Amino acid sequence: MADSIQFEIEGVNALAEKLQGLPQDMRKKGGRFALRKAANLVRERVKDSARRLDDPETANNIADNVVVRWDGKHFRQTGDLKFRVGVLGGAKSRQKNQQNPGGDTYYWRFLEFGTENMRAQPFLRPALAESINAATQEFVTQYDKALNRAIKRAAKQTGGN
Repeated sequence: MADSIQFEIEGVNALAEKLQGLPQDMRKKGGRFALRKAANLVRERVKDSARRLDDPETANNIADNVVVRWDGKHFRQTGDLKFRVGVLGGAKSRQKNQQNPGGDTYYWRFLEFGTENMRAQPFLRPALAESINAATQEFVTQYDKALNRAIKRAAKQTGGN
């Protein structure tokens, strides 16, 4: 059951050239900023999809529990930047006194993946597939802006123009 998502990134060559003159910490900081902006686009698409599935008669709201989280463990292990888009509560079993803004939405997994008694109504995976091109372009645009700011700051610190 491997789904395939294909996309094309344009503008990466220009970014790569700008990266050559910057220290590693400036590259990572700008990349993290740009990656968060791209992940936020995906989050908004997931929220829109989740709103269509939420029952308005209940206090629980999956869309309110969709979040973007920095994956620090992955960064420490690999050095790669990574944000996760998901639903609060994750794959944990139903817990009492859970403090999520949208209430206890443990059942999102049943909607996304289905059960033996109900068909899947995915909202996470299709939202990613629909927004991957826009998110990629947002990353390239935001990273380019961040790199330009970093280059200007570096030039000021060295006394250049």
